[in-house]
Amino acid sequence: MGRNTVANISELTQFDVIIDVRTPAEFALDHLPGAINCPVLSNQERVIVGTLYKQVSPFAARQRGAQFISRNIAQHLEKQFEGKPKDWQPLIYCWRGGMRSGAMVHILRQVGWSAAQLHGGYQAFRRHVVIELEKRAPQFRYIVLCGKTGSGKTRLLETLESMQAQVLDLEKLAEHRGSVLGAIPNQAQPSQKRFETLLWQKLQSFDAGKPVFVEAESRKIGSISLPILFATTMQDRGQLITLEVPFAARVKFLIETYQHFLTDTSEIKKLLEYLLVLRGRETITRWHGLADKGEWAILVEELLQQHYDPSYQRSSKMRAGHYAAAQIIELSDLDPQTINTAAKQLLT
Repeated sequence: MGRNTVANISELTQFDVIIDVRTPAEFALDHLPGAINCPVLSNQERVIVGTLYKQVSPFAARQRGAQFISRNIAQHLEKQFEGKPKDWQPLIYCWRGGMRSGAMVHILRQVGWSAAQLHGGYQAFRRHVVIELEKRAPQFRYIVLCGKTGSGKTRLLETLESMQAQVLDLEKLAEHRGSVLGAIPNQAQPSQKRFETLLWQKLQSFDAGKPVFVEAESRKIGSISLPILFATTMQDRGQLITLEVPFAARVKFLIETYQHFLTDTSEIKKLLEYLLVLRGRETITRWHGLADKGEWAILVEELLQQHYDPSYQRSSKMRAGHYAAAQIIELSDLDPQTINTAAKQLLT
């Protein structure tokens, strides 16, 4: 066949395609970068096999599993793999590098393709990501953008990235804007493992000789937790840049950024309930009323004055010495031209 039947993590780039044969549910939680999902067991079929294993016998489970796997591999041969050239080289993996990927590799090699099985499967990849994150995170010099809510930090990162700077947009990876109102409508966050894979993949693409621009974040972004070593490295050793923006400009910016709430007040009212313990029922009821009446400027002003700005001040006091050393960039507004000028200033 021309290639060993087993490959290691270090050989990922040597294959034409990486095929994840786990269930769609397993694939959705996390998978190798660039992998495609060709499950040999569906979500339901895996449950059936697992139930047989526990309640009947391992033999009964293997027998039924073989039926499912054979049928599903045949469908992949007819659909996804039809017309692949003789020198096609796929890498196959499952959870531990066992029966599911082994069955697929065996059949593909019988066809004549140089298929290989990933040693240790997804579990080996997961261990690799955890180890590499701890190794890579301290290698970079982080330039950390700070500032009160609505200071345009994300917009500045986007502009820096358009200028070919190395940008790590943690909120984009976490698919959450990082505050109580930060959930993106109709968009679930990735799993913790998926986030860490995406973070690892991004760090892999960076040059350690150049700075990495990142926004200051709390330990949690929605349901996602930043890896401890990465978070402490970024926060304690990063060079801080504080954006100072007029209050009115921040209000205007936030109303523009959160336009989706203007068409569906039920969503913002539901999220405001998370502040009940901190702000009390009377305040939350008032904010609900402002949302119902479309009084967005007043609502945003009160949220900033009563919740976000005090939270930022408390955070700053906890790390007063670090924040005192921050370079300050004053922005008169958050118009594109102003942001563009600030990005150029940071790059020079």
